[in-house]
Amino acid sequence: MSNGETRVPEHQHSHDHSEHGHSHAPTVSAGNERAVLIGLCLTGSFMVAEVIGGYLSGSLALIADAGHMLTDTVALFLAWLGFRLGRRPADIRRSFGYSRLEVLAGLINALSLFALVGWIAYEAVQRFLAPEEVLAGPMFVVAVLGLIVNLVVFRILSGADADHVNIKGALLHVLGDLLGSVGAIAAAVIIWLTGWMPIDPILSLLVSLLILRSAWALLTRTFNILMEGAPDGIDIKELQSDLRSAVPGLADVGHLHVWSLSSGQTMATLDIALAPGADPAVVSREVKARLAQQHDIGHATVEINWSGDGVDCPAATAQHQ
Repeated sequence: MSNGETRVPEHQHSHDHSEHGHSHAPTVSAGNERAVLIGLCLTGSFMVAEVIGGYLSGSLALIADAGHMLTDTVALFLAWLGFRLGRRPADIRRSFGYSRLEVLAGLINALSLFALVGWIAYEAVQRFLAPEEVLAGPMFVVAVLGLIVNLVVFRILSGADADHVNIKGALLHVLGDLLGSVGAIAAAVIIWLTGWMPIDPILSLLVSLLILRSAWALLTRTFNILMEGAPDGIDIKELQSDLRSAVPGLADVGHLHVWSLSSGQTMATLDIALAPGADPAVVSREVKARLAQQHDIGHATVEINWSGDGVDCPAATAQHQ
């Protein structure tokens, strides 16, 4: 289909798609891909050092943070892979290209965060039941280095397009790591000053709660895209009402479906009924312009209902409320 293509019937419901062709695959930002790759290298390299430091110091906070850095590494790799494959052009089997890979990667990121929280909670309970000695000195040094690395990665990713699901997911992972590093530093200081070992699992659980909140937000966003739900901020009934009132010559709007292909790619299909004497080409052009300029819907497929019936689609409309 062509971008914002208007379907003109040969008879009553056949459509002409020969106007012009195009690829639905988005332009993948080289800056996003580069930022994710740099973050991947930094995070993956330090993860090994943190695993060693957590093992030698006996700190659950460090081990938990190392586990989170492992999921960071996986998340960043999936994000990089999504951007890499997303540059592939659309083909005859995948006319929308490969951009939805970034949404799948975002879903995996969210699920990995839930798994991490479960593991930390289990380990924390074990530490409460059988406290283990923690070496505050090595723990402090490794935690400070981890904080520095995470700050650098967070700064790099913040300079990329944070609206992308993958960039957002990676930022949430790194933010969780930042909090984990701060918690590990605080635990090391408290252990060094007081010798109170339970602070290590306690701070690990507090960080886990923050990670859980971020994971839920990411999961709901990616799930909504995969379920082709209406994007945030779009109300189907309000959108129909806006088109009816703003577009001259438009009598009615029906069969309106709005969904996201991936981050920043909102699409719509709809039927329109024309007022008597209205020019079909002009009305359809104005509908597409209104959708793009006022509602950020860049790709709209408009079908003109010539019969004058069947415009309303309550069941379809209700799916997007």
